[in-house]
Amino acid sequence: MVNWPCILKLDGDDELIYLDSEQQLLSECEDLIFSQDDYVIDSQGFSYSISINNASADLINNNNTQLTVEEVTALIQAHEFSFAEVCLIKIQFISVSDAIHALKPSD
Repeated sequence: MVNWPCILKLDGDDELIYLDSEQQLLSECEDLIFSQDDYVIDSQGFSYSISINNASADLINNNNTQLTVEEVTALIQAHEFSFAEVCLIKIQFISVSDAIHALKPSD
């Protein structure tokens, strides 16, 4: 079971996309061309492959692959580095959930 919110990691790109819900993932699917190496990371750090079928997106658990908070932090540091707006050394999190929530766009 996917624990929302999640982040979408596109292959070959440091930018991460924050996803509040499955509905938002479906919305992103309309606008993106996916690679077989793209994946979603949920709030517990579990990684999911994306399968696009007839205007729906299925998330397939990657053999219970769970990223650590350090691995998710490194992804977020690379993401933030691409914008060159934040001191990377200051980007640290206690949990994967905290890391993912940090990417939520401000309203």
